[in-house]
Amino acid sequence: MMPYGFAGGGYGSGMMAFGWIFGILVLVALCLSIAALWKYVTKK
Repeated sequence: MMPYGFAGGGYGSGMMAFGWIFGILVLVALCLSIAALWKYVTKK
């Protein structure tokens, strides 16, 4: 994974937007996996 400073510095706003979208997707995936894990753990 690239750091956000590198994405913002060299490639301009297009790469910055892509970095933001990627970060949001990763956050959503993390939240979904945690929720699924929590449901699985509490079901037992």
